[in-house]
Amino acid sequence: MIPCRPTHHRRRGLTLPAHRLPRLPGRVAIPALPEQPRVPRPPAGLGDFNDAPADQAVRALLCCLRSLRWARRIADHRPYPTLDALLAASDEAAYDLAPTDLAEALTAETLPPLPDDTYEAAHTALTAANAAYEAKFGHAFVICLGEVAPREALDYVLEAIRSRLANDPEEERVVAAEELRRLAKERLASQLRGAGNCASNH
Repeated sequence: MIPCRPTHHRRRGLTLPAHRLPRLPGRVAIPALPEQPRVPRPPAGLGDFNDAPADQAVRALLCCLRSLRWARRIADHRPYPTLDALLAASDEAAYDLAPTDLAEALTAETLPPLPDDTYEAAHTALTAANAAYEAKFGHAFVICLGEVAPREALDYVLEAIRSRLANDPEEERVVAAEELRRLAKERLASQLRGAGNCASNH
């Protein structure tokens, strides 16, 4: 691969923290034979996930949500015919998590540092807001940024933390559980398409 030449005319803007999963490409369909319906091509990685040993599948799932009950439930119900079926199972298992399961998953979530080129005031504001959140609720702030533009991510997170600080613990547990469900689904889809990693997504 030929390295890109640096340019002195391009200004670096605010980039999304490293945990942010990239936007996924659209699904690609296999050209159909005449008079036959178009058949979606199986997503890359699904076959390997279906065929993997149970412990390997569970470890991969724990990269998406650190709940052993959630991971085992999804692994035990393989094989999945399509990625949509797997993601539906992920949602169903996440909705059924008990408070202890949610606490287990939340304990594994962290708020990664902002990129080095982020201005100092942003670091200070985000650190202070997250510290206030953790002091009140006892766990790191979690939020799914799948539909948020990178340039808007920092302001979006700060506003969400400040808004959710007004919740009581039970209200926030419900909100955090929903964000974890969305995070798990997005991470799982990205991982099976070969575009994701195990980093937290705040």
